[in-house]
Amino acid sequence: MTRRLAEVAKYVGVSESTVSRVLNDKPGISDATRSAVLTALDVLGYERPTKLRGERARLVGVMLPEMENPIYPAFTEVVAGALAKRGFTPVLCTRTVDAVSETQYIDILLEQTVSGVIFVGGLYQQTDASHEPYHRLRERSLPAVLVNAAIEGLPFPRVSSDDAHAVDHAYGHLAALGHDRIGLLLGPPGHVPSGRKLAAYHEARRRHGHTSPELVSHTVFAMEDGHAGATRLVQQGATALICASDALAIGAIRAAKRLDLVVPSDLSVIGYDDAAVMAYTDPPLTTVRQPVEAMGQAAVALLISQIEGHAVPTDELLFEPELVVRASTGAARAPQPA
Repeated sequence: MTRRLAEVAKYVGVSESTVSRVLNDKPGISDATRSAVLTALDVLGYERPTKLRGERARLVGVMLPEMENPIYPAFTEVVAGALAKRGFTPVLCTRTVDAVSETQYIDILLEQTVSGVIFVGGLYQQTDASHEPYHRLRERSLPAVLVNAAIEGLPFPRVSSDDAHAVDHAYGHLAALGHDRIGLLLGPPGHVPSGRKLAAYHEARRRHGHTSPELVSHTVFAMEDGHAGATRLVQQGATALICASDALAIGAIRAAKRLDLVVPSDLSVIGYDDAAVMAYTDPPLTTVRQPVEAMGQAAVALLISQIEGHAVPTDELLFEPELVVRASTGAARAPQPA
């Protein structure tokens, strides 16, 4: 008991007697101090006293599909900072292929009586995945926010980058450079954001009057798969590629080099996300910048409103991304004379 008091007191920055008063539910302690002590118990792995276990911890789960893609650490930084300012401690949950699954993380978070969960990508974006864990969150009335395009039928607040706007601007940029054989490198079939990008691609082709065969490849979000997908599209005649992530775009640039093509002289490439390092690739990547700061702040605001008992709309909030033109796009080559 003494060790627990000392650890919690040190973590919070209060005296051991203050911690003891909180644990014994004594009066004379501010709400802020009481919440900080209870959160420290949760973070340090100590059980709350029985009479205090019914209260939700001031912890918020932040669910991430991975950390290798720099866009996810960027989102995490914004979300964690905004939560900390409101007195909440983020609990990072990163899915891996051979370790803890998203469903298992949800079970853990429910056991820890967290105050809510922010999902920055996950199975809610896949039409062919099981969505039962999300329905359990709803049944338990646990506040949650979904970032970037969920399937229909999940009644949670949603914050998304406008995929249609992104593809429209990217396609228009390439068309203005003279390209009409524009390929699209997407995530897997059934991935909702990729489906939205594909619909926008169809519309952009129609609007620009491009009648050449559609050039579309579905893959997973990894550089190696971007390399393979881009190779297929280039072999089918693409002179420019719109990629659904920066990782896919980097893979596409590698594919071009392997095929002895020069970017952008022979192949123009556009990414999606604008992670911090994209200005320093070779060549610097033209990409669509997700408004990470605005989206992260909005996600936290929606979650806190739910935690405080306020009704929030479940309509999707769309944020406008920005096309950042760098050196990986250029004018289409003039057709060679017969």
